[in-house]
Amino acid sequence: MTVNKKKIRQQQKSTSSHIFYSKILFVFSLIVLILAIFTSRIIPSFFPRTIVSATSRLTITTMASSPQYTKELEVAQLAVQRAARLTKRVFHEKAKGTVSKDDKSPVTIGDFGAQALIISALKANFPSDEIVAEEEAAQLREDTPLRDQIWELVKSTKLDDEAAEQLLGGAIKDADAMLEIIDQGNSKGGAKGRIWTIDPIDGTKGFLRGGQYAVCLGLMVDGDVKVGVLGCPNLPVDDAAPLTADIGTKATDEGRGVIFSAVQGQGATSRPLGTAGLAEGKPIAMKPITEMSNASFCESVEAGHSDQGVAGQIAKKLGITRPSVRMDSQAKYGSIARGAGDIYLRLPTSKSYQEKIWDHAAGDLIVREAGGQVTDMNGNRLDFSVGRTLAENKGVIAAPAAVHDQVIKVVQEVLGQQ
Repeated sequence: MTVNKKKIRQQQKSTSSHIFYSKILFVFSLIVLILAIFTSRIIPSFFPRTIVSATSRLTITTMASSPQYTKELEVAQLAVQRAARLTKRVFHEKAKGTVSKDDKSPVTIGDFGAQALIISALKANFPSDEIVAEEEAAQLREDTPLRDQIWELVKSTKLDDEAAEQLLGGAIKDADAMLEIIDQGNSKGGAKGRIWTIDPIDGTKGFLRGGQYAVCLGLMVDGDVKVGVLGCPNLPVDDAAPLTADIGTKATDEGRGVIFSAVQGQGATSRPLGTAGLAEGKPIAMKPITEMSNASFCESVEAGHSDQGVAGQIAKKLGITRPSVRMDSQAKYGSIARGAGDIYLRLPTSKSYQEKIWDHAAGDLIVREAGGQVTDMNGNRLDFSVGRTLAENKGVIAAPAAVHDQVIKVVQEVLGQQ
């Protein structure tokens, strides 16, 4: 009986404790509620609305200021670095495994191999993204020796940094998987979603003659270029190195190899190309033109790619006295973005020709993030949202923002006299 009374007292004591703590919790909750009401109604009357607003949105502001596309940039840079290593191996070979496409333009084993490596890295990290790439594997399925030659290159090319290699998804399984990967670059492009565009070797003719070429990769989101990376194995690492007349030929390895990169709204950088992870990048900017007579302009080596005669007339009318620097590929974009050159002119030689988006996406962003402006001959921004070509644009004019309108005006005056 005594034991039962003792148990009853303990239960009563425990119940009283629970009631006591419940009352404390209720009172605390009530105080919090009153403070919340007081804060929302009273504080704004004593303090400026901007202070209250800034305080309440502190977390949102902090999140918004964080860099965007960090992973996309890193993957793109490493993918270009690895692909450029493959292309450089082919560059040093006398026989580059060249075949002709339907449009009679050349393509090498380096083009196919580089595209396979880049798409493999993108699909390992962003499997739902679409890809617009220049090459397709149909010819390789009919040519087994050519396929095997490319496969030997692909399976033996990797970065010296194991962590970087793993980030890219590691090795491709086999030759058949390589062909399937190459064909995953068949997106039609457009104005919706995330779409990567690849030119595995931009400037194939320059590549074949021992001159300039570029490995190009860009990310478009809803038709707007957000990330751009150019790997230029034959450009000088030194951003201050001037463009010389022979830069389009006689390329060597010494002091050469650079990656240009940009993310929309975050500026542009350059860094040594390397083979073992990413070196530290340095900000780049276009050089202000103080005297137009001292400006230099770049154009394509191939007369079929740009009207060199008209470009010469434009340069003369602008007052430019220095001869043009002719070089292949988007290396021209990278060169003017870091101030080695000033103006890039690409004037159409045919009314029906449409520029391909992979020939301009990365370079366009890099120049604009370096303080330049890129438009067509009518002053319109390049439109990457209409498919695999720049169907809404004619020609390309890239120049420092301060003189871009002046260049456009002269371009239109000269073309109007043709």
